[in-house]
Amino acid sequence: MRYLPALVLDAVLVLVFAVIGRASHDEDPLGFLLTAWPFLVALLVGHAVAALLPARPRRPWSPAWGAVVWLVTVVGGLLLRVASGDTAQVPFIIVATLVLAVFLVGWRLVAALVRRRGVRAREAGSTDAPERDPQDAAQAEEQDAVQAEEPDAVRGDEPSREPGEGGEPDGRPVV
Repeated sequence: MRYLPALVLDAVLVLVFAVIGRASHDEDPLGFLLTAWPFLVALLVGHAVAALLPARPRRPWSPAWGAVVWLVTVVGGLLLRVASGDTAQVPFIIVATLVLAVFLVGWRLVAALVRRRGVRAREAGSTDAPERDPQDAAQAEEQDAVQAEEPDAVRGDEPSREPGEGGEPDGRPVV
């Protein structure tokens, strides 16, 4: 489910791209789905590809994930557009490539900057916190999120005990 917010935001941005494009050519903006459908289908494929890559970017809001989604959306959307009998003139290819790059990768870059500033602000607020690279902090946050989703048995953790229970699973104190 962590993929859904990024997918929805990307889909809204692809729809905005189609509405702006149709309006800029004095076409009926209500026909934006005719322009958007090939890119929406390719967007879904792009998210699937990003999720299934062996060395995949792990976070759907990361710029690397966005780059994969953007590339598949542009290439796949243009191929579907041509295959369905529509045109793909060079100016349209250029505009679609640039606008979708700004839309699909841009918000992820902004999110990465905001996250890094938040990490730096938290570290600056703590006087005894060691200096950490923002990328290390982001990776630590990601690991925490992944561990929070995993059950104890998958992590190899012992089930939590009530205070006062012994240190060993059978209740004996640890010596």
